[in-house]
Amino acid sequence: MKLNKLNIIVFIGLVAIVGVITMQLVMLNEAYTFAKKDLGEKIHFALQDVTDKIYRDNNSELPTASPIKKVSEDYYVVNVNDVFEASVLDYYLKNEFLKVKLDMDYEYAIYDCSGDEMVYGEYVNMAGQVVSNENMKCVNCFTKRPGLVYYFAVRFPEMTHSYINTLGQYWIYTAVLFLVLVIYVYSVFLLLKQKRYTELQKDFINNMTHEFKTPLSSILIASNYAAKQHEIEDNPKLNKYLKIIIEQSNKLNQHIERVLSVAKNDSGIGRLEKKPFNIAETLELVKDNAGLKFEKAHINLAIAGSTHEVAADEFHVYNILYNIVENAIKYGPADTDIQIRLAPHGKGLVIEISDNGPGIAQEHIDFVFDRFYRVPRENKKDVEGFGIGLFYVKKICELHGWKISLHNKPAGSGLTVSIVIPKNSIT
Repeated sequence: MKLNKLNIIVFIGLVAIVGVITMQLVMLNEAYTFAKKDLGEKIHFALQDVTDKIYRDNNSELPTASPIKKVSEDYYVVNVNDVFEASVLDYYLKNEFLKVKLDMDYEYAIYDCSGDEMVYGEYVNMAGQVVSNENMKCVNCFTKRPGLVYYFAVRFPEMTHSYINTLGQYWIYTAVLFLVLVIYVYSVFLLLKQKRYTELQKDFINNMTHEFKTPLSSILIASNYAAKQHEIEDNPKLNKYLKIIIEQSNKLNQHIERVLSVAKNDSGIGRLEKKPFNIAETLELVKDNAGLKFEKAHINLAIAGSTHEVAADEFHVYNILYNIVENAIKYGPADTDIQIRLAPHGKGLVIEISDNGPGIAQEHIDFVFDRFYRVPRENKKDVEGFGIGLFYVKKICELHGWKISLHNKPAGSGLTVSIVIPKNSIT
């Protein structure tokens, strides 16, 4: 696959998102480890205080080795090495767990040496209340420990659930990041799919326009040859029909050339050939050619200032200026009045082309430069184009670094198109 800017941006974006998610997972793991350690320390400190108090009540010395044995994540055994009362143990457990703010359910059992079995105590919820629900108790979860006589065991049935609750915000952040990744991947797929359709569209336009040009060229050659024959020149009706064929063929050829030009510039094939020329003379040429083609139109040209030399592609500049004038005449009234003005603008120039037509409705004016966009008009089907004329105009202006804008004149008296040529284009 060819490496281009789009591929690089997509790759960098994907790496960035995956990197952020990886960091989030690492932080989640560290937070989980910290939560386990913190909870384990709370339990150990609380059980150590309970053991100290039982040893103190029995006037016994604390052993050098820790009497607390962690059997599993949620199961602890504590050796007190002397007799103790179940009620005392229950009181101490509730108080010490409350001190360390251990908001978690627990249950305990005491070893009975006379019966050689674990005697279940109580199930206490996180609020310190005894739960009588037999379904929540797990009497068989407490097993005997060999070698111990006076000991008790504590079990925390909601340990795993407590870890998850502790990491609530981290889970939310991770879920949001995964959602961002899914949306990003989906957007990339849509983007690549749209890019593929755009490339197919370009290929189709190029192929179709080239296929149109071959038979059209043959029609024009044959028509121009036939128009010079005496039989045609002497027959007014045939001569009229042949002129219609030539005229419409030329019009179709102009559309095809415009489509090809837009396709080339849009795909980056076309390059501007900038060279100095007098843009005032180009405007004179546009005025004369448009006047010859549209005899009923009134075109006035006003030129101010003395510096009119610009560095640009003369061919494309002529095309876009003629395109604007032609549109103003085609979509205007029968006696269209076109005012062309060239004047200094700061250190550059400005070209203003105004008409006395109906203008463009405000809801469409922001879209007229979009490719294939056509403003709905009544009773103008005979002059509807492909919707690429103004797109081509905007594209050429952007390639030159010029600014183009249009606005309706007050009271619906026409439209004004302005092209600002900056000082870096003036020679």
